[in-house]
Amino acid sequence: MGRSRTLIKLVLIGSVAVLCAAGCTSQRTGGGGSDASSGPIKIGLVTKTDTNPYFVTLREAAKAAAQQQGAELVALAGKFDGDNEGQVSAIENLVQQGVKGILITPSNSGGIINALKQAKDRGITVIALDTETDPKDAVDATWATDNTSAGEKQGAYVKAALNGAEPKLLMVNGTPGAAVDTQRHTGFLKGIGLAEGAPQIVGAGDANGDQNIAQQVTENLLQRSTDVNAAYTMNEPIGRGVYAALAAKNLTGKVVIGSIDGGCQGVADVKAGKYAATVMQFPKKMAAEGVAAVVNFAKTGTKASGFHDTGSELITDKPVAGLPSKDTTYGAQNCWG
Repeated sequence: MGRSRTLIKLVLIGSVAVLCAAGCTSQRTGGGGSDASSGPIKIGLVTKTDTNPYFVTLREAAKAAAQQQGAELVALAGKFDGDNEGQVSAIENLVQQGVKGILITPSNSGGIINALKQAKDRGITVIALDTETDPKDAVDATWATDNTSAGEKQGAYVKAALNGAEPKLLMVNGTPGAAVDTQRHTGFLKGIGLAEGAPQIVGAGDANGDQNIAQQVTENLLQRSTDVNAAYTMNEPIGRGVYAALAAKNLTGKVVIGSIDGGCQGVADVKAGKYAATVMQFPKKMAAEGVAAVVNFAKTGTKASGFHDTGSELITDKPVAGLPSKDTTYGAQNCWG
């Protein structure tokens, strides 16, 4: 009997051990590629660069939102605007670190698709911030400015500020093929009422979002003709480069410059009269809502979906009839960077 009782006890202990190994833990890990029980929810952020004030603001806002929710943010970036290979490497790095979600501002909207797919296949939620992917469903959801609408606001303002004069337009774009650049460019042309390749466009060039390149591009364009009265600038660093080139030719008082971003420096430039207007976007909102979506996924397994427009506002101290706008006082209170 003693041996039988001992045998029964051993069988019971073994059965409990097996059952416990199968399901004793009560902590929910949610979705994603890492185990939430091993520490804070880990969120990856990949921006186009780590130097542009816009992306610095987005990164800092994401970090603050993550800390507020007890999560950990791992922020990586490309070396320059358009560095697709750098962003692909960053995505692969984050997958290896076991993040629950990746927030990304794509430099090349189509060039990172395979890397994003591999992340999603590992159970990681992927969310685009600021810039849509191509195709759009390469990510689970997007939080961004409606950049076509922002460009349209810029173009409509420049047209109105010309007071009926025919545009003689310089267009200094960003990175060829990038979704944001294409959308803003297309929206601006719609707003100003010109077709692609119209004769009123006296010169165009690409500046990859960089102030120094924008200045060089504009200087080259002005060597061909200084008969200009309007300038499209894809973002405010480009706007500053365009302004510097125009100032060197004493043309700033003759040219209506429009831009997009809404950085604090850009708002100050509008107040100082360097740009006639800028269109403000809200990267802090993009970052905070993107982080919240990843945290929710990690806790519940529910992925965000669709496009979420975080809004834009025309900022100018010279309002025109028919175009809603805010002044630079509002701009200074709501700017970033």
